[in-house]
Amino acid sequence: MTDDAPAPDLRASDADRERVAEVLRDALAEGRLDMEEFQERLDATYQARTYGELVPITRDLPASGATVAPAVSMTKDPAAGGGWADRIVGGDDSGTSTWAVAVMSGFQRKGRWTAPRRFNCLAFWGGGEIDLREANFADREIVVNAVAIMGGIDVIVPPGVEVVVRGVGIMGGFDHREEGVPAEPGAPRVIVTGLAFWGGVGVQRKLPHAERERLREERRREKQALKEARRREHLEHAEEQRREALDSAERHRQELEESRRLHDPLNLHGPHRQHERRPEDG
Repeated sequence: MTDDAPAPDLRASDADRERVAEVLRDALAEGRLDMEEFQERLDATYQARTYGELVPITRDLPASGATVAPAVSMTKDPAAGGGWADRIVGGDDSGTSTWAVAVMSGFQRKGRWTAPRRFNCLAFWGGGEIDLREANFADREIVVNAVAIMGGIDVIVPPGVEVVVRGVGIMGGFDHREEGVPAEPGAPRVIVTGLAFWGGVGVQRKLPHAERERLREERRREKQALKEARRREHLEHAEEQRREALDSAERHRQELEESRRLHDPLNLHGPHRQHERRPEDG
């Protein structure tokens, strides 16, 4: 970390954790880490909450074969424009990550990453999650080749994406519920294929986290506005009841005064205007 980098207790993003996880996968493929060390560091990566927790994980590893230790990015990439054209990068971009393996463990691909034209993954007695809600796409059509053996793999896509499922299930199955949903103009197509043997590959359609937070905030504000409107209505009703009670009391007092004047025209039973003269007053 440099002197001008943010403090180590700054919260890390999913993209930051994914970059560290990619360095660990490269180190595993190159033989720098054995499977046990890889799994320990990968678990620590996805459990990390701050930059200070991420930095030590790859301190003794080179990045992509380089001779210098990789540094966790302390800057945030600008948010995408929001349209599908901005998220389909095309060209020679092969993706941030092209494969994943979980053997009696788990894997995740989530946050801001680039889904390749073909992503291969295996879950053996384990589970995996491929979250495309905030991902960019290397092409307008990508293939997720998922093999689940006595395990499960979930593919999460955002609304508007076309889904095609072509996998084969043997004492297992592929989820076809999201097929047939019309795609938005310019949206990519996600083809889910592979094999499920005593396992399953699920496909879910969920809103991106930012959209879910926005909707949650809107609902919270609506509930707050409704609560405030009910409170004002209650106060207005209570004020109206108070005014009615005061008016009723005033009418009752006036009726008593009118009744007294009718039955005691000389005001004999009313209060004396002057005190009676007492003998001791001289």
